[in-house]
Amino acid sequence: MRRTTPFRGRAPGVVPLSVGHACVDVYQGAVASLVPFFVAERGYGYAAASGIVLAASLLSSVAQPVFGLLTDRRAMPWLLPLSTLLAGAGIALSGLPGGYPPTLFCVAVSGLGIAAYHPESARTARRVSGGSHRAMGWFALGGNLGFAAAPLLVAAVVGTGGLGLTPLLAAPAVLGCALCRPVLRAARARHPADAAGGTAEAGRDDVPAFVRLSLAVVCRSVVFVGLSTFVSLYAAQRTGGGTAAGTAALCVLYLGGAVGSVLGGALADRFSRVAVCRWSYLVAVGAVAGVVYVPGPALLVFLALTSAGLYVPFSLQVTLGQDYLPSRMGTASGVTLGLTVSVGGLAGPLLGALADATSLRWALTPLIAMPALAWLCLRRLSEPAVPRPAPAAVSRAAPRR
Repeated sequence: MRRTTPFRGRAPGVVPLSVGHACVDVYQGAVASLVPFFVAERGYGYAAASGIVLAASLLSSVAQPVFGLLTDRRAMPWLLPLSTLLAGAGIALSGLPGGYPPTLFCVAVSGLGIAAYHPESARTARRVSGGSHRAMGWFALGGNLGFAAAPLLVAAVVGTGGLGLTPLLAAPAVLGCALCRPVLRAARARHPADAAGGTAEAGRDDVPAFVRLSLAVVCRSVVFVGLSTFVSLYAAQRTGGGTAAGTAALCVLYLGGAVGSVLGGALADRFSRVAVCRWSYLVAVGAVAGVVYVPGPALLVFLALTSAGLYVPFSLQVTLGQDYLPSRMGTASGVTLGLTVSVGGLAGPLLGALADATSLRWALTPLIAMPALAWLCLRRLSEPAVPRPAPAAVSRAAPRR
């Protein structure tokens, strides 16, 4: 049963959830993709540009665990369409004239929408997938494809008409909102008791293990957000390819993550999730070093390896967190999914200030140590004893609450 393809009968809702996830995460990728245009059109320095990423990340990093706590107490399916529209509206308005503070406010609003989306969407995906690692990998794939599409979408819209065309970037939010309705109707039909209350599962929480896992997620986040913020500028410098090279680098970074997410789910069916995460982070250490120090087009090869190494653990860390905190799945999802793309933004201004004072290479060099620290956090971690809930077990457990 564990190897069942997630799209056969048991988890039909994973496909539209994955597409909806892509429609939301395109706005996370859009923040980094807009940075070169803010630099070019408005003359922002590295520190100011990274502050835009921080504005999207800071509110999201604080708000996601809060939304997770709320969804642990009561299911909030209405958050999915509302948060999707909020994420899109913030980015759509960010390029309009108004100065630096309004721009920060708009991307912060988008970050709030992203924060509201992820805990509830992860909870819904886990239920409709029956706890399948492969299905959760496909759900994560949707987010990665959204990231990958962001630089192409921004280049097509903003690259041709400037920041004044950012309202056109609201289109994915409209699509994602439309996809939420049939998914939520199907989820209510399969788990009618789920709409009445919280989402706690049977099992004992392992808080120390969850804390160590969360620290690994933070280390991974610093690497990924640091690279997504500056790799387009760095690739343009190192390859001499200009803006096109920068866009290509972002696409490689995000597409490598898409491959890594699917690969992670497949590997977890053969090996333990913790072991797969450990080996992935060891690969990422060497790959990040290659990105920073290898010149020319070979940088893109190491960037692809870096992305895969960082994204193989992505969906696995979400389900590990849920299994370490089985009574607080929403909180676990808010921390692991939220911190993965949020807390790293807190390091962005530090990296930007270092780049302004020295160079981008020196600013990116500390990122090499982050996957090694993540490996250390996971070194003595063991697989959680909490079993993954099957669909039938979920529907039986809900009335007891």
